[in-house]
This record gives sequence, C-alpha cells and structure tokens, in this order.
Amino acid sequence: MVKHRKTVETLEPYRPGKPISEVKRELGLTDVIKLASNENPLGCSPKAVEALIKWTNEASLYPDGNCTELRNALAEKFKLDPGQFLFGAGSDQILEIIAQTYINPGDSTITGWPSFSRYEAVTRIMDGKIIRVPLTRDYRFDLDGILNSITDTTRIIWVCNPNNPTGTIITAGEQKAFLEKVPRHVLVVLDEAYYEYARGGDYPESTALLDEYDNIIILRTFSKAYGLAGLRIGYAISNKEIIELLNRVRGPFNVNAAAQAAALAALDDQGFVQRSVQNNEEGKRYLYQAFEEIGLEYIPTHTNFIMVNVEKNSVEVFRALLQKGVIVRSGDIFDMDSWLRVTIGTPEQNERFIEALKEVLQR
Repeated sequence: MVKHRKTVETLEPYRPGKPISEVKRELGLTDVIKLASNENPLGCSPKAVEALIKWTNEASLYPDGNCTELRNALAEKFKLDPGQFLFGAGSDQILEIIAQTYINPGDSTITGWPSFSRYEAVTRIMDGKIIRVPLTRDYRFDLDGILNSITDTTRIIWVCNPNNPTGTIITAGEQKAFLEKVPRHVLVVLDEAYYEYARGGDYPESTALLDEYDNIIILRTFSKAYGLAGLRIGYAISNKEIIELLNRVRGPFNVNAAAQAAALAALDDQGFVQRSVQNNEEGKRYLYQAFEEIGLEYIPTHTNFIMVNVEKNSVEVFRALLQKGVIVRSGDIFDMDSWLRVTIGTPEQNERFIEALKEVLQR
C-alpha cells in the first residue's frame, strides 16, 4: 500500500445534506423538498441563467484565471481596489488556500464551537491544531474566550459571522473591540457567507475596517443569497499584500468560466437578491410563530436557516422527516443532539415542513 500522511487517518469526510435524487431513489418517493443545505429556494437570477446559456458557446476556452470582469465589478460595488479580491471554487476552497498559506505543522488556529466544520479540517490537513472555544449560553461566539486562548502558536482565528449552524452574529461594536485586542501577527478570517441576509442593524460592514487592520480576510460567496451553489464561486477581500500571498498558492483557472459569467450577471440583479431576502424574512416570521405554537425552542437567526430544538434524538426525527419527503439537517454533527437545522424555504415548503414536523412529533 502506498504510504500516506498519518493526519489523514484522523480526518472525517465532510457530510453534505442528502440530495433530493438520493432520497427519491432510496425511499421510492416522487415528491421531495430539500431544506438541509441553506440553498436559495427561489433558485437564481434569470440574468444568471441567460449568462450561462450564452457561455456554452465558449465552453472550449479556458476561463479567465484572474476573474477580471467579476473582480472589477466587485471592486466598484464595494469601492475597493481590484487587487484586494481573490476568487475560489466556493469559500471552501479559499479556506484551504488560507490554511496552505499560513499554517505550518504544530501551528494552531482557534474558532467557536459549534461552527463550520471546514475550519478544523483545513487546519488539521496542514498538521495544525484546532482550538474550539464553546459558544456562549445564547449560542454566540465567545470572543473573550477566544482572546484568552491565543498562544505563541496561534496563526489564525476563524470567525463565522453569522455563525453556521446557530445563525447568531457578533455586532459591529463587538467585532471592533475584538480586533483591537487580537495581536497583529494573528490572522482573523471573517467568514460572512450569509452577509446578504444579515446586513443592516448591528451587523458589521467589515470592508470599512480593511484600512485599519492589516490582519483580516473577509469571505463571501455567491452560493447563498445569489443562488449559485451548484457553480461553486466565492471570494475573499483583504489588503493587497495578503491577496498577493494567497494568489501564489491558488491554482490556475480555479474558478470555472461558467461560474464567473453567472456570478457577474447575478451581481447585476440586486432585485433578485432583495426578493430572496424578503422571502427569507417572511419565512422566518412564519417558522418562528409555528415553533412557538408547537412549543419548541429555536434560536433567532440572521441567516436563511433556523436551529430548532425538537426535544428528541435529532437523527431519529431527521429520518422520520425523510420518510415524508422532507430533507433537513440533524444537529448531531454539531454536538446539538436534539436540534435540527432547517433552511427557510418558500411559503409552500415551510408549511409542508411544519406539517411533517407536527406529525413526526405528534404535536
């Protein structure tokens, strides 16, 4: 047998939400809805679809490795320099690039728990150590606990804001106070995958801090509010020096041309994003009320998903919902064994989920 790196033996493969086709095939169902992976229930912008159709005429050509048009459009949108952006096949790939750039064997990174599992995976792949700081009682990042966990080996702090899976945020004031206390040689990655759903109010506008802090990277994606999860495209924003280092690690043509074309068109359709956010707000209110009527605890969310405590083994409830053609996410992978994470869907999907949940819980 070919010798492999020992660290690989201790890694757990990422567990994505079950696809609709698999559930139909396994259970013999014909009508299945998926509320497990925080996809946009409205799909994507019609402009993005048109761009994809047009792109098919150029499928034989390599993509623009610099993502020039998309880079310039985002720079104009956020009033930043085009050199402050890096693109990847989803935020996941950018996490890998960051880890490959900054983590040596024996280094450590810090994050809250429960949070996005890929922070731990990319750290351990590089033979680093992850330090998990438990969330506060209200399911938010414990920033003081993270600060107290910094050591001489700390290289990166991963801050998921809003946090996946709890949907909670750290506020602009909390983030500013936190960054003031983090040593400047420690990189802070602000993962804002759900930015479009969370922005406004006390939520930070992190790009305004780029001139003040030279140790932050902001991550955003086209997978959520823009509805392009299947095309895999996300981006990082930082200072030009950090981006230049990340670009040395990034592989050539890592973002395919179809994704670039669709993302550029989607960015030009903010009306679709606004409709997506509006649908999400309406769905959020409906689900809150439904959970309260059933008598279930839930965590108020700033994202397009909600964590709800079903007061039973979440895997068993998950499986029972599958039998009814409803795919959600069980909380066991987050060490929240009685909780489900459910994506906020269309009104019809939300109603179907609640009816199925009532039947499963017999309430």
